[in-house]
Amino acid sequence: MSKSKKIIIVGAGPGGLCAGMLLSHRGFEVTIFDKNEEVGGRSRPLHLNQFTFDTGPTFLLMKGVLDEMFLLCDRRTEDYMEFQSLSPMYQLKFIDRDFNVYSNPEKMKLELQHVFGEASEGYFDFLENEKRRFNALYPCMTRDYTNLGRFFSVDLIKAIPWLAFPKSVFDNLAQYFQNEKLRLAFCFQSKYLGMSPWKCPALFTMLAYLEHEYGIYHVKGGLNKISSAMAKVITENGGEIHTSTSVASLIIEQGDVKGVKLENGESVFADEVIINADFGHAMTHLVDKHILKKYTPDKLEKLDYSCSTFMLYLGLDKIYDLAHHTIVFAGDYRSNIKHIFHDKTLSDDFSFYVQNASINDDSLAPEGKSALYILVPMPNNDSQLEWSDHCASVREKVLDALSERMGLEDLRSHIECEKIITPMDWQEHESVYKGATFSLAHKFSQMLYWRPHNQFEELGNCYLVGGGTHPGSGLPTIYESARISSDLISKQHGVSFTPVNHSHWLKK
Repeated sequence: MSKSKKIIIVGAGPGGLCAGMLLSHRGFEVTIFDKNEEVGGRSRPLHLNQFTFDTGPTFLLMKGVLDEMFLLCDRRTEDYMEFQSLSPMYQLKFIDRDFNVYSNPEKMKLELQHVFGEASEGYFDFLENEKRRFNALYPCMTRDYTNLGRFFSVDLIKAIPWLAFPKSVFDNLAQYFQNEKLRLAFCFQSKYLGMSPWKCPALFTMLAYLEHEYGIYHVKGGLNKISSAMAKVITENGGEIHTSTSVASLIIEQGDVKGVKLENGESVFADEVIINADFGHAMTHLVDKHILKKYTPDKLEKLDYSCSTFMLYLGLDKIYDLAHHTIVFAGDYRSNIKHIFHDKTLSDDFSFYVQNASINDDSLAPEGKSALYILVPMPNNDSQLEWSDHCASVREKVLDALSERMGLEDLRSHIECEKIITPMDWQEHESVYKGATFSLAHKFSQMLYWRPHNQFEELGNCYLVGGGTHPGSGLPTIYESARISSDLISKQHGVSFTPVNHSHWLKK
């Protein structure tokens, strides 16, 4: 039956590609349109001279989810990509100490005692308790919420005790660790969701657990290779991917999406349309403002969004002896967080993240050279900051911080090429609403049933994938959003499929 059913996917980001892979494997006729020259969306490669960077995500968490998506297509990830488990996973740098973080419990026990002098009992309690939290909550994250009946479930009842409402992640960690900096070492992951650890719901304490339990991975060539691999599976299945092809709008008739209109004026029709574009951008640019009721421009404006990022990609004629991943904490982390999320102002004392993947991957830069990736969390564009006025000075402050906090005193003299992406660039050039790189904030009122539904509630024949729908932002959850939407479409058209089986990787 599916041979005659056509699926259009708007955007070749991780969610769109994963959905395209699953649906093409099930026999649907899949066509993907993307405005960029290469697939991947914000996970596509960035090429500067002979250097290659990931535009966005730089490490793979919960590799089992990715493996699962390929298994559902009768493929193995190892046949398409080369993975490296990182140890240490990353180094954390505070003003007064450095801390290596391992997914090996015994190594972590020794590091905790060496750096913090704190007994490791709290750490092992953390691992055991957060495993139970994750196992209770994960079924809620992997089901669809097309109606309230799907929300009020046995899974939810089992999960309620683990929500720890109204605690924050930072508050919740007090049951395991007394030292404030040690708590920060287990809650900075809130920024993966673009949120403050003092506001992020306590249930997300499990993010740090996932790193410690399952480890994190580098993909040779960068995480962009995941997108390339998914695209290859789609074409192997007979699907089509049209890059450098922008979608101007959805074709909507009596509340149902019938297809898309391309920027070149061509109309393309399909039985179902999947939107992988940034949610806020899609609702304000692909849909006539008079059609929507729940997500009108005014209502979209009032929702809570994640922070943004200032990105600096440096091609260097030198390789520095740095960790693969380094997170540098501001001297006053709490104030820095307040500047980003509450005051929405710039800060001279800021935290930042550095990826130095060239120490483990010689494919990213010419011999003897390296590709250095720097990310600085920033306010989203509700700040009204004029980035054309601030960009140059922020760049200098970031380079100064790299010198002062990481010992890269000679960095400026080794820069061969560079690129900057500001919060306004995310909005104007990457089509990210308000430049909020992690999409809608993950507060309780914007999660599960209250997040835009995978089977979009405002338009017929329309499905959502990506960080702006359930389960949320982050590669593993984006892949799950693609699976959920693909399963809903398959059920709609009576197409059988292999159900997901998390037991392949989930630890009980």
